[in-house]
Amino acid sequence: MFRRKITDALTEWKVSGMCRRKAAVVKGLRQVGKTVAVREFARRNYDNVVYIDFKKTTSARYAFDGDMDVDRIVLRLTAVLSDAEFVPGHTVIVFDEVQECARARFSIKAFVEDGRYDVIATGSLLGIRGYNRKDRDVPVGFEHTLHMFPMDFDEFLWAKGVPEQTIGYVKECFAQRKTVDEPVHSAMMSHFYEYMCVGGMPSVVATFVGRNDLNAVRAEQRDLIEQYRDDFGKYLDGEGNEVTDVEMLAHINQVFDSIPSQLSKENKKFQYSLLSKNARGKTYSAAIQWLADYGLVNRSYNLSSLDLPLNGNRDDSMFKVYTADTGLLMSMLDRGAYSKILSGEHNIYKGAVFENVISDVLSKNRVKLYYYRRDSGLEIDFISSQDGKVCLLEVKSQTGNTKSAKTVLNDKERYHVDLCYKLGNGNVGFTGRILSLPMYMAPLVAEGLSDE
Repeated sequence: MFRRKITDALTEWKVSGMCRRKAAVVKGLRQVGKTVAVREFARRNYDNVVYIDFKKTTSARYAFDGDMDVDRIVLRLTAVLSDAEFVPGHTVIVFDEVQECARARFSIKAFVEDGRYDVIATGSLLGIRGYNRKDRDVPVGFEHTLHMFPMDFDEFLWAKGVPEQTIGYVKECFAQRKTVDEPVHSAMMSHFYEYMCVGGMPSVVATFVGRNDLNAVRAEQRDLIEQYRDDFGKYLDGEGNEVTDVEMLAHINQVFDSIPSQLSKENKKFQYSLLSKNARGKTYSAAIQWLADYGLVNRSYNLSSLDLPLNGNRDDSMFKVYTADTGLLMSMLDRGAYSKILSGEHNIYKGAVFENVISDVLSKNRVKLYYYRRDSGLEIDFISSQDGKVCLLEVKSQTGNTKSAKTVLNDKERYHVDLCYKLGNGNVGFTGRILSLPMYMAPLVAEGLSDE
């Protein structure tokens, strides 16, 4: 089993005593490792674990029919789960794939108020229409939401067995703004290029670590995408039945399949015209929203100005769409893309893959995505804020041009920006107000950015 950061979040939930006031609800895209991580945490921290997979054990759903009496629910669950043992004060109940049983999620309030058992729930479709019904299914005030993503770069390094001493040394170099020793720098760049190719889906990482075979990695990535396609267009109707909107399904597939071509343009703004000749936002915006709610894509919005708060200046009509896992994007490109990335070729698909991985890193740190583009050609890849001030993030090769960033930095009267992070394959270095960093330090930058 891989080491995952969600374990630390669950530990804090339990140790802090929040488990007595709220259930932990772990949300995330399918196949990111929620079930494995939660079950392992439960096994290590509780004497008794009652595990219910509502997707597989459909007979357990009937236990939650009727009123929310805890004793009655427990009695019914013991009739269905032969190995279930409910010991007050020593038991955690795991509701896996809780979106499949809305009444089970509604019962969370009763279990928390009862206080005898802790509850952890996981859900993969909780952002989709019908799975998050605030009229009766969501116990407001009784859930502590934890978001789980595909493995981040730290988790990838742990999976590869990179020594903590090496990781600590890189963090020290970042904090002190000092050059990384060349052997370490070279090794870390190689690890990051591998991460871009493999991504963070646990089954893909396991394939890579176990076999060191990118053909096998690509096959696993494409299998995952096909599994996701089976969910496209799903929602719950008013009766709680899972149905598929056939028209929505077609639109979602069109949007998702267009992402590589959208990102390969010089101007990576999402263009509906690439979907079909007469495509309009009114037709396809719901499909993009579905993919975002599902957790498979991230959107970056253009800003009308660089003033804080950034969210108040976003233009909802102009945005880019990135995949939430860069490895999945790689599997949608031609096979030669892997070798180009491993060799550090930044211009592949006009830098789209490198932009995508930075959007990936920022999103996993809960940093909202913005960019800045003007008709004059001025464009900054990512905009964020740090310590109450706007900062720029540019994704470039070692000698890449930062003309737009310099234009913004030099016009203090108009933009009020003092710092730009330039992420590429070079080592640490300052040039004026531009801090050049190797791309493997992007997660460290993200940790210091605001989530506004």
